[in-house]
Amino acid sequence: MKIALGVTGCIAAYKAIEVMRGLQKAGMSVQVILTRSASEFVTPLTFESLSAQNVITDMFQPGQNMDIHHISVAQSIQLLAVVPATANMLGKFAHGIADDFLSTLYLSNPAPVLLAPAMNVAMWNHPAVRANVEILKSRGHFFVNPEPGPLACGMEGEGRLAAVDVIVSRILEVLRTGESMAGLKVLVTAGPTVEDIDPIRFLSNRSSGKMGYAVAETALRRGAEVFLVSGPTSLKAPEGVRLIQVRSAAQMKETVLQLYPTMDIVVKAAAVADYRPTETAKQKIKKSKDEMILRLSRTEDILETLGREKKGQVLVGFAAETERLVEFAREKLLQKNLDVLAANDVSNGVFGSDFSTVHILSGKNETITLQDQSKLAIAGKLLDLALAVRKDRCKIQDA
Repeated sequence: MKIALGVTGCIAAYKAIEVMRGLQKAGMSVQVILTRSASEFVTPLTFESLSAQNVITDMFQPGQNMDIHHISVAQSIQLLAVVPATANMLGKFAHGIADDFLSTLYLSNPAPVLLAPAMNVAMWNHPAVRANVEILKSRGHFFVNPEPGPLACGMEGEGRLAAVDVIVSRILEVLRTGESMAGLKVLVTAGPTVEDIDPIRFLSNRSSGKMGYAVAETALRRGAEVFLVSGPTSLKAPEGVRLIQVRSAAQMKETVLQLYPTMDIVVKAAAVADYRPTETAKQKIKKSKDEMILRLSRTEDILETLGREKKGQVLVGFAAETERLVEFAREKLLQKNLDVLAANDVSNGVFGSDFSTVHILSGKNETITLQDQSKLAIAGKLLDLALAVRKDRCKIQDA
């Protein structure tokens, strides 16, 4: 397993050597990236001697330009850890500034990110830094927060780099999370469905598919075999996901029911049409001076069918409401025999956003609220809860 270890310009940079050694003892391959400022505190030679690998210090370093190096590194690692992470680098990451190898690698990296900040206590508590930290947390990044104590500047307070063993343990914990769904089959539905009126017109909804695609990506990162049944969207499926594209509610139902018996976890994030035209015209319906009456028929409730036919699968659903959110969501959870349900208020234009506020309900009569979180972070929490349900179910079966 390979980790990229970014080291930035801070007096605590020397502790990154101990972090690297701890990871090596745990059997990890470590690719070190030193920023120019970090090289003022620790030398590339020190890391090269101990890691037996070239240390990356520059975007255009001789000998590393036969391929697009930041892309090849990003595709080869299972985690990007930055120890220590300065206020400057947190700001670059938060706002997409790519002006050196490490910040460019960050934008190219699909793997989990762990940040261990270290800085003066006043800097750590500055509103700009706190805002950047919240942005990065909303993307689902992991943090090992600085500890209180005496600082190199002579001040005392929260800002010193966390203990090496704490950082190494957290990195290994995050990597284990990356294997937490190994061997499991996960089915995710995403996007809208489209119900044709005639060859030109159709009924649909505003779903972008981003939530379902985030769940698929997160499950894939955790080692699951992922099947993504998607209605029409402009999104690109994560590489490695088994994408099955459908158009109508009937097509989605047929595909999902075929896959359902072999699945371990099913996340129904698609916005499936409740109604379809009773008849689809074979030719374009010509406009006239009279009003047009469109007759609609109910589509079958896929989620309700899955709940009724459930045989050990963990079933996660979504509820989009404009009023009495938690009340209606709780009714849906019980009526459709769901294990977990995420409810969000769609009256304020959330469609297409990368962030959302959701209320997550479970069969234990618990409600967890995630406020203005990224859809990747929400996906992670939903899968955590799904795994917990599955673990409890397995314990009961084994008893």
